[in-house]
Amino acid sequence: MSESPKAERKTFIQSVKPFFTRPALVMILLGFSSGLPLSLIFDTLSVWLRTADLSLTTISYFSLVTFVYSLKFVWAPVLDRVGLPGLTRMLGHRRSWILLSQAVIMLGLWAISTMNPQTQLGLMAIAAIVIGFAGATQDIVIDAWRIETAGESDDRQAIMATATAWGARIAPFVSGVIPLLIADEEKGLGWGWGVAYAIMAALMILGIIGVLLAPKEGEHRVRPIDYGNAVANPSLELVEWVARLAVMAVGICLIGCGLTANIDLFKWLFPSPEAFDAAKGLWTSKALGVFIQVPAVLTGLGLVGLACIPLRGKLIVSEGEKPGADRRLTRPGAYLKQTFIVPVAAFFERYENLAWLMFATICVYRVSDFLLNVNGAFYVDLGYNLAIIAEVRKIFGVIMTMLGVALGGIVMARFGMKTALIFGAVVGSFSNLAYAWLATQGNDMVHLTMPWGSVWEFPVAFSVALGIDNASGGVAGTVLIAYMSSLISKGYAAQQYALFTSLYALPGKLLASQSGRIVESSAKAADNGGFSLKSWFGALPEAAYAKPAQVMGVTREALGTGYIVFFTYSSLIGIAAIALSLWLITVQRQKDDTDGDGVKGS
Repeated sequence: MSESPKAERKTFIQSVKPFFTRPALVMILLGFSSGLPLSLIFDTLSVWLRTADLSLTTISYFSLVTFVYSLKFVWAPVLDRVGLPGLTRMLGHRRSWILLSQAVIMLGLWAISTMNPQTQLGLMAIAAIVIGFAGATQDIVIDAWRIETAGESDDRQAIMATATAWGARIAPFVSGVIPLLIADEEKGLGWGWGVAYAIMAALMILGIIGVLLAPKEGEHRVRPIDYGNAVANPSLELVEWVARLAVMAVGICLIGCGLTANIDLFKWLFPSPEAFDAAKGLWTSKALGVFIQVPAVLTGLGLVGLACIPLRGKLIVSEGEKPGADRRLTRPGAYLKQTFIVPVAAFFERYENLAWLMFATICVYRVSDFLLNVNGAFYVDLGYNLAIIAEVRKIFGVIMTMLGVALGGIVMARFGMKTALIFGAVVGSFSNLAYAWLATQGNDMVHLTMPWGSVWEFPVAFSVALGIDNASGGVAGTVLIAYMSSLISKGYAAQQYALFTSLYALPGKLLASQSGRIVESSAKAADNGGFSLKSWFGALPEAAYAKPAQVMGVTREALGTGYIVFFTYSSLIGIAAIALSLWLITVQRQKDDTDGDGVKGS
C-alpha cells in the first residue's frame, strides 16, 4: 500500500474528478461485462426453465454452473502463464484473454437463445457451463488487469475498484429485469426468451468496447519454472500428473460442493437414491449443513494443497554423480509448487507478521452483511407482498447500492485507503440496526395522492431501512475490493486475488447458518418469560407477523423481538471487523512511520 499517512487531503472536486476519466469508463464497461453472465445462467435462466414447465429438481441442477465461480483460483495461474497466439501480441496478455472470454460468453448466450429447454435441455446445460467457465475466466483476468494497471497507488486502486463495482451492480439489474420484461407475454413485450437472450448476448459488445478502449498493459513477463536438477522422464511424469490431478479434482469438487451447498457432484458415490437423499438432506440442513460444508471446503483446500506438494525424486542428472543421488524435486512437483504454492507464500513473505492480520480482517470485514440471509423471509413476515418487495429491492435497492459504491470511492479518494477501511467497517456493521428498527414498524405504508388523483402506497420504513443497508454495503464492498487489490503482489495478481475472493466469505457462511435459529429461539424465549421488547410493538399493523407467528406458536410481538435480537446480534458481531481494521491500520501506520524513519536515517 502506497498511501502516505501525511498526504494532503483532497478537495471534493479533486476526489470526484478521476471518476469521470477514460480509465473509469473502461472499468465500468468491463465491470458490466463481468457481472452480466452469472445471472443469465442462474437466476434468470431458472425463470425461463420454470415457465417451460421443467421440474424444480431439474432446475436445481443448473446451480452447478456456479461452481466455477467459486473455484477461480484453480486455473488462475494458467491464465498468467499461457498467452494467446496473435491476440497477445496485438492486445497484450490480459486484454487478449478478456476479449476471448467475452467472445465465448457472447456466442454461448446466442446459442442458448436458439434452444428450446423442453427438447434441448442437455445442450442448454452445456452452453451454460461454457458461459460460466468463460465468465469466471473473464473475472480473473479483468481483476488482474485492473490491479496491475492501477499499480501500487491506493488512489488508482480506489478509482478502478469503484468503477468496476458500478458496472458490476448495473449488470445484475439489467440481466435480471430486462429479459423478463422482454419475454413476458402478459405485462411485457412478449417477444419470447430467445429474443431476450439474443439481446443480452448483444450487450456483451459493451465489454468488448471496454477492452478496445483500455490501454495496453506493459510487457507481461511469465516467471520461468525452476526445475532444478530434475531431468525429464515422460512415463513417470505422466503417472505423477494423473495422480496429482485426480487428488486435485476431488479437492475441487469438495470445495465447490461446500461453497454452493450442493453435493450432486458426488451422487454417483451413493449406493441408492435413498442414501443420497439422506446425505443431501443433512448437507443442506439449515441447522447442521454449514458445519459439514465448511469442513468440506477446508478439506478440499487441503487436498488441492496436497496435490501441489513437491515430491523428491532420485534421478541421475549428469555424469559423475552417483546413481540414486537425491535430487530436489520431480518436474511436476516443481511446476505445481511454483504455480500454486509460491504465489501464496509470496504474500506472507511480503507482509511478514502483518499477513495473517490482513487475511483475518478480509475474512471478517463483511460478516455482518453475510448474516442477512433471512432478509427475504423477514420482508414476507413483515406483511409486504412480493410485488412491493421486488420493486424496493430491484429498483430502489440497486440505486442505493450504486450510491454507496460512489460514496466508498469518494471516501477512499479524499481521505485515503486506511481511513476508508475503518469507515466501511463501521457503516457495514451498524447499518443492520436499521432492520432492527424496521422490525418495529411492520408493513406500515404511507399513502400519497398523485396529481392525477390516484393513490400510491409507498413503503417508507422498508425503503429507508433497505436503503441504509444497501448504501452501507456498497461502501464496504467497494472499499474491501480496493483494499484487497492494493495488497496483491505484481506478477501474482491473478492467483492471489482469485484466492482472496474465493475464501473471504467462509466465516460469514458459517455464522449465517444460525440466523434463523436465533430469530426463532429468541421469539420463543420472549413468550416464555425471557428477554422481550413487546412494548415496542404497540402500533404494529395487523398483518405484520400474523401468519408466521401463528405457525410458530408465538405472539406477533415475540417474533418481532426475535428479529430485533438477531439484527442487533448481526450488527454487534461486526465489531470484530471494526476492531481488526483499527488494529491493522494502527500497525500499518506504525510500520510506515518506522520505514520512513529508516529511509531518512540511511
